Amino acid sequence: MHFHGYELSPVISDEDIQKRVNEIAINLSKKFKDEVPILIGILNGSFIFMADLIRALDIDCEMDFIKLASYKGSHSTGTVRLLKDISAEITGRHVVIVEDIIDSGLTIKFIKDRLQDAAPASLMIVTLLLKPDVANLDFPIDIVGFEIAPDFVVGYGLDYDQKMRHLPAIYRIEKD
Repeated sequence: MHFHGYELSPVISDEDIQKRVNEIAINLSKKFKDEVPILIGILNGSFIFMADLIRALDIDCEMDFIKLASYKGSHSTGTVRLLKDISAEITGRHVVIVEDIIDSGLTIKFIKDRLQDAAPASLMIVTLLLKPDVANLDFPIDIVGFEIAPDFVVGYGLDYDQKMRHLPAIYRIEKD
């Protein structure tokens, strides 16, 4: 597929994404059947995944968002900047971090440490995509939608310089 000057190769179809989102929602609905967890999406990338996930839940929940910056184009800057913090009180609450992709692990570690400091009742991490070959993590990810190769991907909320988020599936940007 050719899009705005980029050659894109399909990685995960929109049908496979929706099937996996529904499986994750069933898992979370069972885990929190007697609770009202708060799902915290990491902006901007997780917004489509989080919207689909919340709609697929069979339980009530609350939501909030946190926004960080650690990328410029297709490269990590090596640092994480907090652009928007959560507004919800999470002390004593069941918190589910909803991430679009875990690449190096830098961003998720920053968020996990920051939210853990607020003493939630529990803290769970759900990511649509994980790049296990490059993720440098010293803690487990509770729910992984898909493991992928360390390629740069776009679509379903993931972007390249804020573009291509709207694509319904996940695509790899091919090198020139």
